Amino acid sequence: MADRQVRTGVMAAADAQSFWMSAKIPNDMFQVCGFGGVPADLDQALAAVRQNVAACPELLVRIDDSDSWRYPSWVRCDFADESVVVHELDDATWSGCLNAVRAVAAGDQLDATKQLWRLHVFVGVEGMPEVAGPGTVVVVQMSHALADGRRATALVGRIFGRDQAVPARVEPRLGTWALPYLALRASAAHRRLVQDTESGAVAAPADSWPLQPTNNLPEGPDSLRAVVRHRLQLPGPTVTTGVLAAISEALAAELGGVTALGAEVPMAKTGTRYAYNHYGNVSVALHPQLPFHERAARIDAELAARRQRFEHPAVVASDAASAAVPARVLRWGLGHFDPHARSATVTGNTVVSSVNRGPADLTFGGCAVVLSTACPALSPMMGLTHGVHGIGDTVTVSVHASQSALPDIDSYVERLSATLDGSR
Repeated sequence: MADRQVRTGVMAAADAQSFWMSAKIPNDMFQVCGFGGVPADLDQALAAVRQNVAACPELLVRIDDSDSWRYPSWVRCDFADESVVVHELDDATWSGCLNAVRAVAAGDQLDATKQLWRLHVFVGVEGMPEVAGPGTVVVVQMSHALADGRRATALVGRIFGRDQAVPARVEPRLGTWALPYLALRASAAHRRLVQDTESGAVAAPADSWPLQPTNNLPEGPDSLRAVVRHRLQLPGPTVTTGVLAAISEALAAELGGVTALGAEVPMAKTGTRYAYNHYGNVSVALHPQLPFHERAARIDAELAARRQRFEHPAVVASDAASAAVPARVLRWGLGHFDPHARSATVTGNTVVSSVNRGPADLTFGGCAVVLSTACPALSPMMGLTHGVHGIGDTVTVSVHASQSALPDIDSYVERLSATLDGSR
């Protein structure tokens, strides 16, 4: 992208951390949109995308990280032709397209100092769910530094013509000079959290979980699958809870009947957004030993408990202190992070990311969106990840696994599909 050298602001600490960590653990997001049909004029469809992007300044930025003593800056840039890649599929089936998406995700991470997003276009995909004839798949690859799940949904919506505001961040009133005060306030708030926990006013911290094969270092080929259902076909009480309960049953069976099983679930934060990445990860017990509906109710209650603890003033105070850490200190700390270090326990045996991408009002070249999914990233301690993405009345559960973590992904996906269908 051509650089106009116009700085639009300094990155928040949380976003800079995501950017710096991507050098050790790639974390680009791959947001998949499936459209019914094939554009009559692909060039015209891409021109419409260019026009939509031109009207969205939040997409016309890159990162300048040239000053090692300061946090990186957001810099204005122009739309460039390399922001769109049209792929020729060797296997034009839906499963072949998912394989191509996985291959792109494995070997094509963005250089965020040059561009923060890229479109991958696959035309003429046969056998796509919800589509009678050939369809089109467009993948929006995006640096995690630019967005969390909610903000990414808004940005993808703008690319495909949705008229909606993109969540913006608020500059904190206190900077790095206030770190001692903010640290003291965070310490006092933490003591209050301990007291509230001991009194039972706030839920206790989540358990950690013993390692399972799904926590193996990803090795060997990885695979991507997708299970597509209508919302009314999924068990409740919510889509997220119902899918977590189904994952629990299917995964426990695939692992030979284990009973100690947990999931790491990204959870959006409430309150003022001081960073583009306004979320945190919580740990939830999956209770595979319980009957389905009792299990789902327990998972729902655990999510509510995690939310309650997540919203305690101590978490807000801790975030404020972390946001005031000098850039040089945070950069130094991340530089000493060892992605190959192994832990004896984990916050989850899989990751389950759930995002509602809104109404089915996106279009590409006159073709309406029919489904949305993702290729959720693997990491050194997580060889199995799930995405739960809804658009309109369609929900897609994606499963991304390395062979070292899940040797037979198709067996697992069959179990998951059967559990979803048999638990309504």
